Amino acid sequence: MKLNLLIPIVAGSLLSIPALAQHKQIQLPPEATEVWEPEPRKVTPGEENHLPPSDAIVLFDGSDLSAWKSYKTGGDAEWSVHDGIFTVAAGKGDIATKESFGDVQVHIEWKAPDVVKGDGQGRGNSGLFFMDRYEVQILDSYDNRTYSNGQAASLYKEGIPLVNATRPHTEWNTYDVFFTAPRFNEDGMLIRPAYVTVIHNGILVQNHYEVKGSTAYIGVHQYEPHEAELPIKLQDHGNPVNFRNIWVRKL
Repeated sequence: MKLNLLIPIVAGSLLSIPALAQHKQIQLPPEATEVWEPEPRKVTPGEENHLPPSDAIVLFDGSDLSAWKSYKTGGDAEWSVHDGIFTVAAGKGDIATKESFGDVQVHIEWKAPDVVKGDGQGRGNSGLFFMDRYEVQILDSYDNRTYSNGQAASLYKEGIPLVNATRPHTEWNTYDVFFTAPRFNEDGMLIRPAYVTVIHNGILVQNHYEVKGSTAYIGVHQYEPHEAELPIKLQDHGNPVNFRNIWVRKL
């Protein structure tokens, strides 16, 4: 006997699994959106240093966090500034730029904590968020296996980087990111998704990647309408990740 598989239908059309999850509001465990294969191959980056161009907006020049604020309170950013760098202060919360951005080029340099602790998502974890919601992952991914769409330079729980270009924890990493903001019509409908290109230590790892929606730890990513310009955010994930030489260019 041949059995027919019943597939849910809404408004006369078949539902994909992501659409079904969204429609039914299924509560998924975080593991449901972890992708472990393929694992990006390792590539050793060359030596490179970037100085701000003449039209850049400098967000950190080694002196203070005056361009940043506490994301939670709106007051002063309370992360530690020392020796020309600043470090995540665990428990103080995320920090965000005082200025808002739409289409933007970002240069940021980061280094994993001086002492290697933990593994997977617990090692040197932070995040670079565009418009408060689209995350390029920061993670110590040097000899540290985790799910591929959660390692360094991934679009978190979305886009797997083309290669793993992470340096050892004793060395600095560089991200050069080109972000195109999504566009919504007056009714809040998405008319063009966001796109992200990421160069990690001089190596292209995200090539005009189409962002699927706001970053989420659990569940399917989806868009919700928002302002045309919003702050850039850095994440306090409890690890003392270091940062230096941050500048942006509005596009």
